[in-house]
Amino acid sequence: MGVEARGGRRIWVVLLALALALTLTVGVVAAASAATVTSAWRAKIGSAGVNGTATIQAYTSGSGSIALKLAKLRPATYLPLKLSKGTCAAVGTTLIRFPAIRTTSSGAAARTSSLTSSQMTLVKNATKGGGKIAIRVGSGTTGGVKCGVFTVLYAPIGMVLPSNWPDQARIKDALNASSYGVRILSSQDSATERAAVEALIRQGIKVLILCPQDGSAAAAVADKARAAGVDVISYGRLIRDTASVDYHANFDNLAVGAAQAQYLIDRAGATKGNNLYLYAGAASDNNSFLFLEGGWEKLQPRIADGTFVIRNSSLAAALQGNPTLTREQQSAIIGQVTTNWDATTARSLAAGNLAVLSPADKGTVFVLAPNDTTARAIAGAFAADTDVGKTYVTGQDAEKASVQAIIDGWQGMTVFKDQRTLAKDATAAAAAFLKGGAPVTTTTQNNGMIDVPSRLLPVVAVTRDNVQAALIDTGYYRAGDFSGSWPGKP
Repeated sequence: MGVEARGGRRIWVVLLALALALTLTVGVVAAASAATVTSAWRAKIGSAGVNGTATIQAYTSGSGSIALKLAKLRPATYLPLKLSKGTCAAVGTTLIRFPAIRTTSSGAAARTSSLTSSQMTLVKNATKGGGKIAIRVGSGTTGGVKCGVFTVLYAPIGMVLPSNWPDQARIKDALNASSYGVRILSSQDSATERAAVEALIRQGIKVLILCPQDGSAAAAVADKARAAGVDVISYGRLIRDTASVDYHANFDNLAVGAAQAQYLIDRAGATKGNNLYLYAGAASDNNSFLFLEGGWEKLQPRIADGTFVIRNSSLAAALQGNPTLTREQQSAIIGQVTTNWDATTARSLAAGNLAVLSPADKGTVFVLAPNDTTARAIAGAFAADTDVGKTYVTGQDAEKASVQAIIDGWQGMTVFKDQRTLAKDATAAAAAFLKGGAPVTTTTQNNGMIDVPSRLLPVVAVTRDNVQAALIDTGYYRAGDFSGSWPGKP
């Protein structure tokens, strides 16, 4: 909180962050629309009177509540309260009158008042086009009017991301640059995902951007959003088994698997009998199927001609004559080699694979690892086995630790998916829906029930040779983020 003195008056700058947890602690009005205070607003305090100077902190939550906290007032003071259109200097229509506040014996006072749906409509209508709301506390007979001014931000777009989703800071920066208000919540599992979506629906969102924890389980929350008149954008992962998906924003994940496989093929060259280890993501994630599909279609001809020998999946080895795999066949293989996107699981699985194999099945190994987190864990397990020599390991996401590992030579490659561009694409799609139109699409993705209109963004395979061009020259990382040397380092 900063303070500046001017002509006997003080301006107090109050910073207030509105988190979901805070939203859920106040009274909920089921039909209320969303209204949230901006992240920083100014409370202008009237001249010090017999009651001293008041500090006003006020917010409206998406549930339709107003909370006030006053401090530094004389005890047992009666303070009328009203919400008006306009600013403290130019007050227009009085919108809502609240029960008066009395200060405590310590001179502090607080009130949380739930607004009705009609009151929230008044607030929304009064603030269209950048209108201001003034919360006025007290009267001339109580030591001067204390007045806080804030802008109501209607957030028509809601986003729910898994808490472990990569590059969240960059995603949030891109979304916050939108001309529309966006409220972003995190989920830890399908249950918290559902709670977050339900909270956003109560807050009046018109577009939901959802990256599902479990593609099929998310069908129920997508249906709930659709029933509430909300357009649904599936972000980064496909929401499956429902018709309640309006758009799918993602990268070309077949190309991810193909790029990983091509790296291994290039390193194997014309040699034969190379030891191949396959690993996959979570079976609940549709992307895992796409990564495997893209990788398999590249690798299968080289498995069939003896370039590679699958060492850790009997199911994949039994299907090595199949140029393509059905979803059921993919599911069976994923079930045998899943890391569940977890580093501990990945390392344990790799160590278990190595424990039952002979030294001849080790030596130089080629590892199709699904992403960077699991790649580093798997590489660690292979490095700990003295029968393993050279290891070629793929990855995905261009995580900083893996970029350093690529520079240092113990992870071979990663696939860069620029989350900044995906976030911009999703917000552009949301804006199109809010304007009554439809987003630009380039293809469709079948989710088991419908062909979802989609736009799939390109990906970039990154090795030590193009770290500079792909990740540093594009501004995603700084050269100073990494140690060592690489081609083109400034």
